[in-house]
Amino acid sequence: MEEQNKPITLLKDLKLTDRFLFDETMEDPEAHQAVLSIIMRNAVNLLPENEVEKQLQTLPYLKSVRLDVFAMDAEENVYNTEMQKSRKSDLQKRSRFYQSLIDSSLLPPGSISYNLLNDSYIIMITPFDLFGYGKYQYTFQARCKEVPELHLADGATRIFLNTKGKNADQVSEELIHFLKYVENTDDKTAEESNSELIKTIHECVKRVKASEEAGVKYMQAWEEKVYEREEGREEGESIRVIKLIMAKVTKNLDEKTIAEHLEESEEFVGLVCRMIRENPTSDAKEIWRKCNNESNKLPDVPVPVNV
Repeated sequence: MEEQNKPITLLKDLKLTDRFLFDETMEDPEAHQAVLSIIMRNAVNLLPENEVEKQLQTLPYLKSVRLDVFAMDAEENVYNTEMQKSRKSDLQKRSRFYQSLIDSSLLPPGSISYNLLNDSYIIMITPFDLFGYGKYQYTFQARCKEVPELHLADGATRIFLNTKGKNADQVSEELIHFLKYVENTDDKTAEESNSELIKTIHECVKRVKASEEAGVKYMQAWEEKVYEREEGREEGESIRVIKLIMAKVTKNLDEKTIAEHLEESEEFVGLVCRMIRENPTSDAKEIWRKCNNESNKLPDVPVPVNV
């Protein structure tokens, strides 16, 4: 249980780069409004309906997404603000997918004109430089390749923020202080900024960290994460054992012998062997799923296997 033995980061020590603290803080429209006003370099007047972990899905059998923070301002511009702590290779295309799902949710059935689509902003805040040009902010809007000065007025903007930027002369001082605060999230950084908007964000952060309700929620989220990882380990170990059983079945070993070799119960090995016979083209993962489905009907069968 290595994950369980790993000490938990206390709520009071979390930074805004940690998704839990970011989501809890941005759930307060005043804090989210302050963040957006810094990024947009203009006062943003958000509507009260601030949604955290908003789920979007076009059809039940298609992939869904869970947005960190979703909001709309008084002019009906839409904002999706994401904290991305770890570097992943799919962030650029992920932003495209988020954009498409957000767009699909904006027009009600029967809308006559696509001009009714809200202007939208996908904002990803990262503690790393995704593009490698040393910029604090990368703003993307569609332009014509043949006529670079021709801007495609589709109302879609994607912004990637990098706390490791170096181009201080090209962005506002307030944005630089905000990105520094995102990384440190402490009293000292908030005070050094001399920004009322950052101080507003910091006051909200302090309320979250002092909240007993948030503390309970954080512990529950951490325990669920540990449980999910342990379940993943059990699944992985079970599949590994099923692969060994499949290999021994091909050598025509009987079920009792296989169980003895692998130190597994005869009931479990018998179930796996039956699933293999009934599903000769299935791989180990599919056999594992079928065994789990079958074990719901046969509660005495020990699935998943020992770990």
